[in-house]
Amino acid sequence: MTQKKKRIICTCVQDPFADLPPKVPRAKKPRPSSLRQVTCPGCGLVYWTNRETDVCIACEKRGFRADTARS
Repeated sequence: MTQKKKRIICTCVQDPFADLPPKVPRAKKPRPSSLRQVTCPGCGLVYWTNRETDVCIACEKRGFRADTARS
């Protein structure tokens, strides 16, 4: 009688993660945004910013200053 030999498979060919369960997707929580929508008191431009002042960059370069800083 001849015996069947078990084939030995090299571990470098096998998938080491095959026995692990599939990754469970997590529910994504919305991140709080640091952006806010403002209207420039100098030119009326409506834009999104994370800066403390409501003055747009163009008006700030022209020297416009407003006392409507966010507090």
